[in-house]
Amino acid sequence: MDTRQLTQQIKEQAKSLGFMACGVAKAEFMEEEARRVEAWLEQGYQGSMGYMSNHFEMRVNPTLLVPGAKSVICLMYNYFPEQELEGDLKIARYAYGRDYHKVIKKKLKLFMQWMHTHIGQVDGRCFVDSAPVLERDWAKRAGLGWTGKNTLLLNKERGSYFFLAEIISDLELEYDERVKDHCGTCTKCIDACPTDAIAEDGFLLDASKCISYLTIERKDAIPDEFKGKMENWIFGCDICQEVCPWNRFSVPHEESQFLASPDLVNMKDWEGIQEEVFDILFKGSPVKRTKFKGFKRNIDFIKG
Repeated sequence: MDTRQLTQQIKEQAKSLGFMACGVAKAEFMEEEARRVEAWLEQGYQGSMGYMSNHFEMRVNPTLLVPGAKSVICLMYNYFPEQELEGDLKIARYAYGRDYHKVIKKKLKLFMQWMHTHIGQVDGRCFVDSAPVLERDWAKRAGLGWTGKNTLLLNKERGSYFFLAEIISDLELEYDERVKDHCGTCTKCIDACPTDAIAEDGFLLDASKCISYLTIERKDAIPDEFKGKMENWIFGCDICQEVCPWNRFSVPHEESQFLASPDLVNMKDWEGIQEEVFDILFKGSPVKRTKFKGFKRNIDFIKG
């Protein structure tokens, strides 16, 4: 089987597993991205996320993760909900249902099993936001979209409400071409960000000011300078996605595990939430990352 046929079969299998798109990039050292990430770290934009500087060489060289790697298979998985949660306090859409790490990792394992059965001995590793892999940059290299001014991966047909995942393997495949930037002169995401986390000219994010960082990654108290600027987000934030014109093309996902539970849909008393209720509401959810203490801190900060 030639590389074109093999690549096509892999993309068809990705579709059958529920992935909304699949692209392939050549596994090689990411020189341009390495310089950019290094500069970003030097400016301290990672905040307290010290792990971002760990394993730097691995982040920019896939052959250190998978010796002999030739291809990075990049995948997109839709999470845009048909119905949003009601109420004045808001949770990012990606966290309505079961933790995406668990859902997508299982699909990636099935993907690898399929490869071993239909292709033969394949050396590779699967990743979904769980290792030193520059996911958005690989997806960009694989032609799945471009880096928007909000620094998220944007796709003309699908917007940005999707998870990214990768399989780095020693398979020789046909590589996809990059797509052009289609942000143009639009500054909606920059203008809408209430904490000024996005640089004035876009394409650069000070994560230490981002509401997602403040409500999830930051473990200490949220600084008073953000008082009145959180726009009622108690876990994550979707503001820069909500205003992005390309998300008018987002369509509801078909993953039952990403649906919000009836208890979460009907939840109204966030201020009086107890730890036992928190554990029930968010069992198996990415919201558990904040732990009850962090979640309550976010609510109290917004409600004063």
